[in-house]
Amino acid sequence: MTIQRSNMTQADGTAITAIQHAERLTRGTGFEAQSFVHRQLDGLMDPLIMVDHFTMTEPTFAPHAHAGLSAVSVLFEDSTGTFRNRDSLGNDIELAPGDLYWLKAARGAVHDEAPTPGSRTHALQIFVNLPAEQKLDAPASRHVPAAEMPLIEGPDHRVRVMTGHSNGVIGAAPPALPLTILDIALHPGGSFAHRADPEDATWLHLIRGEVEVELDGTRHRLGHDMALATHGATDIRLHSGHGGQAVLLGGQPLREPFVQKGPYAMRDADQLAWVIAAHAAGELGTLD
Repeated sequence: MTIQRSNMTQADGTAITAIQHAERLTRGTGFEAQSFVHRQLDGLMDPLIMVDHFTMTEPTFAPHAHAGLSAVSVLFEDSTGTFRNRDSLGNDIELAPGDLYWLKAARGAVHDEAPTPGSRTHALQIFVNLPAEQKLDAPASRHVPAAEMPLIEGPDHRVRVMTGHSNGVIGAAPPALPLTILDIALHPGGSFAHRADPEDATWLHLIRGEVEVELDGTRHRLGHDMALATHGATDIRLHSGHGGQAVLLGGQPLREPFVQKGPYAMRDADQLAWVIAAHAAGELGTLD
């Protein structure tokens, strides 16, 4: 069990930035991931709890419950086949390459995801915290097909606005608090600029190739096992000499304490104990 105080503060006009290194995860022969978790950064990842950058080629995890958070699946376009997504809300969807699925688990939902036979899923699994006032909401979900995502295209970049907004382009609205998710592809010699709200936290991770991130004029090179988290940077620019791909996640930090155990992130220990007992009693739903 992890208790996150999420008390990172920001001096007036000064961005706080940190580099985060992945923890490597493998499960059997069909799953490998680079995992980034909030405890590494003492609140700087807020409102994110965890991001796994993974490849999965066979069913790996049994159906499981989530509560107190949103579980977001971001599929990259180089995935092949489909990724079957089922949950206790009654959804049974075969996600296609490039799709997004957002499950606001809130007071609890059972979830299962696995590649269909012969498929290879290249994706992010993102846990986004919910504020205390939403942790006991009814669960909700949204599927955003790749074809419905608006693009920002230029001679040296192609950006999929999966949710949120950038450069005046508005993507899908999550069924929880706002969060911007950008899938950014840069051609050789390419660059892309994103203007963040001064109150936003921004998290960036290299997917392939090479990318440098410029924050308010200061450059940082991303490595394949690294992510960069920042609070307060507003002028965010990505550059690539040889071409690359990165993902940007941005939203307002909650700055609230929470207690996490695996796929649960609740307000306090009593609420965590309640949701664990509720799941054991079958009260969080089942998969048909």
